[in-house]
Parts: sequence; C-alpha cells; structure tokens
Amino acid sequence: MVNMTLAIPQDLHEVMKKHSEIKWSEIARKAIREYAQKLEMLDKLVSDSNLKKEDIDEIDHEVKKAIAKHYRKYAE
Repeated sequence: MVNMTLAIPQDLHEVMKKHSEIKWSEIARKAIREYAQKLEMLDKLVSDSNLKKEDIDEIDHEVKKAIAKHYRKYAE
C-alpha cells in the first residue's frame, strides 16, 4: 500500500483529535475510493460517447436555459 500525506485545516484537526477512537485514515481511504469509482464510471460513459465538445456545450446551454426559466417563475 502507498502512503499519502494530507494537509487539513486546524479546526478539522481539533475535531479529529477529540475523536481519536475513529480510524481517520480508513475514513479518508473510503472517501477517496468512492470518488475514484465515480470518476471511473464517468470515464467509461464518456469513452462510449460520440458527443463532440460543441454538442456538450449546446446541451449545457439548453439545460441551463430551462433551469433559469423554471426558477424565474418563482422569483416573480
């Protein structure tokens, strides 16, 4: 297994010190694994896609436009 060093904010360190019974390295390992699995799934989806950058930009624009329209009615 490979070792990794993390920098964490002081306030987080204080909480972790209060709960020394928790295996924080295991928590971090699980969180990193879950995130990596999500990235692998996204990579697989993208690798099978025929969409071009322009197609993605157009879909992005249409989705954002629809979301804005949806929430605009609540602002009125």
